[in-house]
Amino acid sequence: MRMRAAARALAAAGALLACAAAPLARAADGGGWSLGPAGSARPSLYAEGAPGAVLEDKVSVTNRSAWPRTVTLRGTGPDGIGAWLAFARRKVTVPPRTRADVPFTVAVPRGAAPGDRSGAVVARGGGRDARVPLRLRVAGPALAALTVERVRLDADAERITYELVNRGTTVLAPRVAVRADGVFGELLDRAPHRVPVRVAPGSRVALSEPWPGVPSFDAVDVRLTATAAGGVRAEGSASARLVPWPAAAGAGAGAVAAGVAAWCAVRHVVRRRRRDAGPPAETTAAAEPETTAAAKTTAEPEITAAAEAAAEREPTATGTGGKP
Repeated sequence: MRMRAAARALAAAGALLACAAAPLARAADGGGWSLGPAGSARPSLYAEGAPGAVLEDKVSVTNRSAWPRTVTLRGTGPDGIGAWLAFARRKVTVPPRTRADVPFTVAVPRGAAPGDRSGAVVARGGGRDARVPLRLRVAGPALAALTVERVRLDADAERITYELVNRGTTVLAPRVAVRADGVFGELLDRAPHRVPVRVAPGSRVALSEPWPGVPSFDAVDVRLTATAAGGVRAEGSASARLVPWPAAAGAGAGAVAAGVAAWCAVRHVVRRRRRDAGPPAETTAAAEPETTAAAKTTAEPEITAAAEAAAEREPTATGTGGKP
């Protein structure tokens, strides 16, 4: 009896252990696959070629579990590098305890600037991601060039905004110095310091510098100087006229009102003086000749009538002057 009871207890314990082990096996299977470069034990993928070249390589998906695994592959990276990658198969199903090598290509655009790029091959499956770094070098002469553009003083935000543009073929880690001068001299002098970004070839990065205590009334000239390895030096500048507009608007309105009032007062005085003085002298002098001419015209008919009456009373001589 005791033997049978013991056997039943062992059987029950075995069943419980089997039930508990099944979930553990499935959980462990979640990490039962991996991704890496094909072939030798390389830590990352590397490709090098000129603009327009198509480079080839492979990645390996290894399934160490007892069940098939399906993963999806894609490329990723800044400046659209992920779109340069094309896989022989994007979705790969790997049998248990098997490794699948998947070829892919990197098509370097013809207009790509020479220099180093970085990206990755990413695989997703079983609710997780795995990635392999990809380093890409586009062949060509190394050129370090940088410009500082769109410098602007935002007085309300107390910040100086600007953009760094990498015009060369190498990745740059710039340092930036800031200086600002007003009407009466220096307002800000910030020593060169490293900005928190690395600027890739052909990329544009927007940055800003805080400036607590920006003056509210001044004429400010801002100059930024960027430097980087390879003898890079670039400058950008901006000017701003800082005016407290509410106060200026009030003062301007008062000046305009005072000017209008003064003009009205002067106009009123001039009108009153003209009214008191009467018509101007030139007008009276011009009227006198007209009056004399009128009187002369009226008297002329009277003189002509008197002459005609006198002529009728006197005899008129006729003949040639001889005796009658």
